[in-house]
Parts: sequence; C-alpha cells; structure tokens
Amino acid sequence: MKSITINGSKRESVGKKSSKALRNAGKVPCVIYGGEKPIHFSATEISFSKLVYTADAHTVVIAFEDGEKIDAVLQDIQFHPVTDKILHIDFFQLHVGKEISMIIPVRVEGTAPGVRDSGGLLSRNKRKLTVRALPKNLPDFLLADVSNLNLNESITVADLSDENFKILHPDTQVVCQVKMSRASMSIEENVEDEEMEEGETGESTETSGEGKSAEASEKSSEAKPDDKKDESKESN
Repeated sequence: MKSITINGSKRESVGKKSSKALRNAGKVPCVIYGGEKPIHFSATEISFSKLVYTADAHTVVIAFEDGEKIDAVLQDIQFHPVTDKILHIDFFQLHVGKEISMIIPVRVEGTAPGVRDSGGLLSRNKRKLTVRALPKNLPDFLLADVSNLNLNESITVADLSDENFKILHPDTQVVCQVKMSRASMSIEENVEDEEMEEGETGESTETSGEGKSAEASEKSSEAKPDDKKDESKESN
C-alpha cells in the first residue's frame, strides 16, 4: 500500500479554544491512538488532500519536527456540516508484525459482455470491503474484473480473496453483478419471437407440401375413370 507523509506539530494544549484557534489558522487538530498514550498534533489542512479526497486507501507517515516518525492509518474524520472543512482526524498507529483491519475500496475493471451484448445493468453491491492484514500486505484497492460477466452472473468476495490478506465478509457476499434490464428483456423477447417465426415457417412449408400431394392424388384418381371410357370406345 502506498504511503503519504504528513508533517505535523505536536500539541501541548488540548481543548475547544485551542482547536478553534488551530482551525482559524488553517490547521487541523489530530490525535494518534494505538501507542503507549495518545499523541495530539496538528497539520495544515491542505496536507490531507491526497489522503482524504481520493478513492484509494493509503497508510500515513506522520513526521514531527523533532525527527520522530509514526506509521499510522486514518481511523476517523469529522467534517463541518455546512462548509465540509475538516474539523478533526483520528489516526491509529501501526506496529510491525501486528495485523490491522482497514476499509479498502473496490475498483471495477473491464466491460461485461452481459452489459455490452445483452443489454444488462452492472450493479455494484459493495464499493468498499473491510480487510485484515499486516500493514505491508494491505492493498491499495480490491480489483473486480467484470470482463467475463454475462447476464445474471456476479463477482463475490471469494473471487477477490488473496493469501496476503483476509476479507472480513462472507465469501458469498456479492460485490457486483449483471442484472436484467428492460433492454435485456426486450432482446430476449425478440430472440424468442424469431425462433417461433422460424418454427411456424417450417410447419407451413410442410403443410403446403402435404396439400400439393393431396391435390395431385385427387387429380390422379379423377383421371382414371376417363381412361376407362376411352378404352371402351376403342373396343367398339
């Protein structure tokens, strides 16, 4: 997993007044959990843009002015309800050799034949999944390749599993699937109509053939009495 470095400054005073002053200065109050004790710090709001406003997941290296560096992951974030400005961020410290659970986005790749050829709709049931692994084995995203999905087929959690991490969802959980749509139903109906028309055409051809045979036999039977009359005239 890719890592983003954030330069932070440790906070000595903690409280509402201090946090408000930091926000007014364009900084975000933060805290790191998971160590011996929580570490409070602040960083400029713009330094979190690549971490917060992205579809992929990242780990974080928080670098302090005294040279200390802490590996962490974003645990929780609070936004202003009106302006959407970042109000506060919680981080969780990573430890080598210790697994961690993290929400990882699902990225869809390819074009499903069920959508392209059959008029189906691609439904995304899960856009994010919780994964547990060592920090070094955490993926940036989970890839769902839909290139082979036909109508009514799906990709489940089991299809995205990997030996380097564990997805904390049932194996049968559907991640994405190609569903029936009005267009796909219309295509199926047209195919059925064409098959029925072909069948009816074959039956009518056979019937007309039988009709011609019947007509021919009738004419043949009608012609026989005339032949007998001609023979009797010749004998006289």
